[in-house]
Amino acid sequence: MFKLARTPLIRASRAMAQSTAATPIGAVRTKYTLPQLDYELDALEPHISGQINDLHYNKHHKTYVDNLNKAIESAVEAKEKGEAKKLVALQKALNFNGGGYVNHCLWWKNLAPEKAGGGKVPSADSKLGQQIVKQYGSIDNLISATNAKLAGIQGSGWAFIVKNKENGNTIDIVTTANQDTVTDPNLVPLVAIDAWEHAYYLQYQNVKADYFKALWNVINWKEAERRFEF
Repeated sequence: MFKLARTPLIRASRAMAQSTAATPIGAVRTKYTLPQLDYELDALEPHISGQINDLHYNKHHKTYVDNLNKAIESAVEAKEKGEAKKLVALQKALNFNGGGYVNHCLWWKNLAPEKAGGGKVPSADSKLGQQIVKQYGSIDNLISATNAKLAGIQGSGWAFIVKNKENGNTIDIVTTANQDTVTDPNLVPLVAIDAWEHAYYLQYQNVKADYFKALWNVINWKEAERRFEF
């Protein structure tokens, strides 16, 4: 059994490290950390196994956290030394690991065990529920459209159900490659779905369509409703 203490999730927006160029090298800096989960690692079974979550959280997500902190330290040092070329070279590491950190913080928070409401679709009278019906006709149609987008990802990437504030708060589906994340301030991620092999292969092997179908049983639509209110 895989266990974690039940402590409140540290939201990505609050867990962001705050560092400036004026901070001396070697000074104490707030670092990015893994978020604390709202549920046990095996609580999403049978849809997502505890073994997958253990590796996903304690290995993959932790690696992004560790490498992001290292890249930030290197960037601060390079800036203070005036090493412009090194700063440019570090952008890939910052973007990749920073995206991996942010995406996974969204991922863990938009999942919930079935006994805690995972898979329970938005209520018909909620703002999110009304918008889904207005645009897609039903939640099932939105899920089908999202799964079609997921199936179209070549290699590794993510799919996001977002609120488009620039377009009258419509609900859009966007995909990104690798660990690219949603950075447009007009797009509010409601649901983030990890399409990397490490998110499903131990359980679903090469049949990722089964994984995309199963994970909707543990999607935290209450969290999506909350984000839609932003």
